[in-house]
Amino acid sequence: MPGFGHNTGVLANSLLITGASQILTLRGRGPRRGAALSNLGIIKNGAMLIRDDRIVAVGVRAKVEALPEARTADNLYVGGRVLLPGFVDSHTHLVHAASRAEEYELKIAGASYEEIARKGGGILNSVKKLRAATSEALKKRALAALRLFAANGTTTLEAKSGYGLDVTSELKILGLHQELQSAQPLEIVSTFLGAHVVPAEYRGTPGGPQRYVSMLINRLIPEVAERKLAEFCDVFCDRGAFSRAQAEQVLAAGDRQGLAPRIHAEQLTRTGAAQLGVQLGAVSCDHLEQVNHADIRALGKSKTVATLMPGCDFHLGLRQYAPARTLIEGGAIVALATDYNPGTSPTLSMPMILSLACSQLRMAPAEAIAAATINGAYALRRDKDVGSLEVGKRADVGIFDVEDYREIPYYFGVNMCWMTIKSGEIVHGGSPYRM
Repeated sequence: MPGFGHNTGVLANSLLITGASQILTLRGRGPRRGAALSNLGIIKNGAMLIRDDRIVAVGVRAKVEALPEARTADNLYVGGRVLLPGFVDSHTHLVHAASRAEEYELKIAGASYEEIARKGGGILNSVKKLRAATSEALKKRALAALRLFAANGTTTLEAKSGYGLDVTSELKILGLHQELQSAQPLEIVSTFLGAHVVPAEYRGTPGGPQRYVSMLINRLIPEVAERKLAEFCDVFCDRGAFSRAQAEQVLAAGDRQGLAPRIHAEQLTRTGAAQLGVQLGAVSCDHLEQVNHADIRALGKSKTVATLMPGCDFHLGLRQYAPARTLIEGGAIVALATDYNPGTSPTLSMPMILSLACSQLRMAPAEAIAAATINGAYALRRDKDVGSLEVGKRADVGIFDVEDYREIPYYFGVNMCWMTIKSGEIVHGGSPYRM
């Protein structure tokens, strides 16, 4: 297997990929809504020509092979497999110190997420562990996770802070995002989530939560922005976390500093967070299990992405998933993400998320793939560079060992990813067969 890092597994300056049973191009403008979510732009018996880190041609095999550059390019024959854009995972909590397997057992025994949190578990458990961890240990764990993301076909992912909840620890996480970006090839898009929950030291005293919000607004957000440690600012707006009014304060402060808003919305209870997100022009509203019809109408008329994460509901054993079909029919821009985190969704597998989207959210395989690629890219403001296989875009490719794209979610819990290419580098896969 090629090394996992820059300048290892680098492809020739020009590479011709042939032998694909299907190439899912996802070609076309902008994010996908409604019926357009099913349009994968499939090319059968297709070929793709890559130069350095960019796609220079994609189409039927005969036409691409006839190009002068194709005749001298190195040839990667994929043996009837399926090519699609590398997955764009637009919601993860990449940096954390340890699993919460002990809480998993408690949940199986009947304890709810909120009951565990009230006893000092949940997010505060992860905060305690992260504050005690060294940067070296956190980085080692995150690098191992990034290798698994790549092995499952992900080439771009968002990463949030939020397990530090004090100045030193939050800045440590965001700094690690930058270090990790330099240490390996996957693109990491950084989000500041200082407003994850109120930390223990601000609880139990009058005005404590609001003092924490003021600290975020007056100290942490300006420093994060000045040091360019994040592109986005996020808030967990829910019972036991932050109110709608507090979320608005934090997101507005972030926006003033150039951090675009995104929001954890309507996950455990309905708080009005989805409509707040739309009102503030949030890039995305994430979770959405508790949305109502008014929320769906607002999302459908907006440019705010509805990011759904069925892995979280699956892991918690919940019966209520986000209403994907109603959101799609209402015109919302639907994306899918893993919500990789140690407490509620410890998965790095976008193919498994596709399986859950199909079986639990009743999304068609084509809809799920579009939601995990081009719409995920739009949720990270990367859709002009990644998320589809088109001329001029970055050569981010997942090659799956199936003959038909529908087999990717069909084989649930099975990783069929044969090779992952990021910006012209092989970041996952065995020795390629070259002609």
